[in-house]
Amino acid sequence: MNSESFSVGERLISGAYLRQGAQARRAHEQLIRVFIEQGKCPEDGWDESTIELFLNELAILDSNNFLGNCGVGEREGRVASGLVARRHYRLIHGIGRSGDIAAIQPKAAGSSLLNKLTNSMMLDILKVSGVRSVTSCFVVPLATGMSLTLCFLTLRHERPKAKYIIWPRIDQKSCFKSMLTAGFEPVVIENVLEGDELRTDVKAVEAKILELGVENILCVHSTTSCFAPRVPDRIEELAVLCSKYSIPHIVNNAYGVQSSKCMHLIQQGSRLGRIDAFVQSLDKNFMVPVGGAIVAGFNDSFIEAISKMYPGRASASPSLDVLITLLSLGASGYKQLLKERKEMYGYLLIELRNLAEVYKERLLDTPHNPISLGMSLKNLEEQSGAAVTQLGSMLFTRQVSGARVVPRVSVQTVSGYTFTGFMSHSNHYPCSYLNAASAIGMKKLDVDLFIKRLDKCLRALKKQKNSGVNVSESENANCTTKLHMGELSERLQDVLPAETSEVLPSIETV
Repeated sequence: MNSESFSVGERLISGAYLRQGAQARRAHEQLIRVFIEQGKCPEDGWDESTIELFLNELAILDSNNFLGNCGVGEREGRVASGLVARRHYRLIHGIGRSGDIAAIQPKAAGSSLLNKLTNSMMLDILKVSGVRSVTSCFVVPLATGMSLTLCFLTLRHERPKAKYIIWPRIDQKSCFKSMLTAGFEPVVIENVLEGDELRTDVKAVEAKILELGVENILCVHSTTSCFAPRVPDRIEELAVLCSKYSIPHIVNNAYGVQSSKCMHLIQQGSRLGRIDAFVQSLDKNFMVPVGGAIVAGFNDSFIEAISKMYPGRASASPSLDVLITLLSLGASGYKQLLKERKEMYGYLLIELRNLAEVYKERLLDTPHNPISLGMSLKNLEEQSGAAVTQLGSMLFTRQVSGARVVPRVSVQTVSGYTFTGFMSHSNHYPCSYLNAASAIGMKKLDVDLFIKRLDKCLRALKKQKNSGVNVSESENANCTTKLHMGELSERLQDVLPAETSEVLPSIETV
């Protein structure tokens, strides 16, 4: 209600009560006004009532919500289901226009304002997270791989003769296919083994630039966040190399926003050399549903060119999701999550190292990887190659998600390209291994359960080796219907409070 409505309301109830209510409403409105004025993530998170008030106010500005609106076009924000309309807070028009994802829509002032504010807030968060010199960014309703493709397609117009993308190897399908989808030929640069770590072969990158010719190279495509024993690329050295030869540099920073080390590499790379754009996932860094990414960079005109490469309007859902999330957390809440993630990395490192020692394995020494850790599986490998893959199956059926078991001899073909040692980022990594990551939102309970279940799996495989009898995996494959009660008791002990464990033995006798 506006001031006139409050004045009229005084005819019905006490003016003192209404003035108190109006004052409370102004407190909400003040938060909204400051946010629109500054375009930065508020330091303290908002409560849900403020967020909903803000979103409802934005929705009222869109033509599909005008009282008496008469729409005679093919796209008028009509929605058949009320449930769908409420899910999107009646912000139906999406973002952008046919020629530019960042353009203002005349029929959708509220959705357009949401888009501008989200992009502004994301720029603030990228700066807070460590890339202080970033100047421009936008949220795109595409996951990381397709967002990288958008960057490559934009560069095509600047470098029409180019056909190659130089790519230090990282065994992740989407970033590899992003180059193929854009119509370019990836030039794979094998990594160098330094101790346990796989690191960028900068000399090989430079040699390939000279061999192929600068004009034939679209860009260097580097990576920050990755699975151990691969560590972030030498971003600074690659940036200097790209500046030296005037070659664009695109960085895949998929889940690097949560790591101060990854963000520092990008900041330093932009300061010492050349980085044209860096791309990061919304779901991996901000705990929202899959389907969005942030494209950011240090040259406003290039980032604008990428936004104009997007054909047509776009879904506002990723922007809406991350806007709600960051308004709920506030800058202080997000910083706290980053702090907790770093603490969980240290805790996971200690617990995984201790477990490795029990089974005469070792934690791989990968200090340059700030998110992912690896544990050798040499003893399992000596037992049999099947035992290594069996461990992965056992973890999966015990509801451990995200951990990767990587056998040494894996070969896989991706879009016609064959990779030896696929998932290990190397043709000849010295051993099979398991890795796990400490990502944003991880809790101590997650680490404890993972270590406990990994311990049980390794113990079972060790018993299998000593007895010569295979652990039955048919039970695991059909665990939802054929799980015996003893195993059920063990799993319940994993997740139930300690005080309930005393009743669990009776389950086995049922």
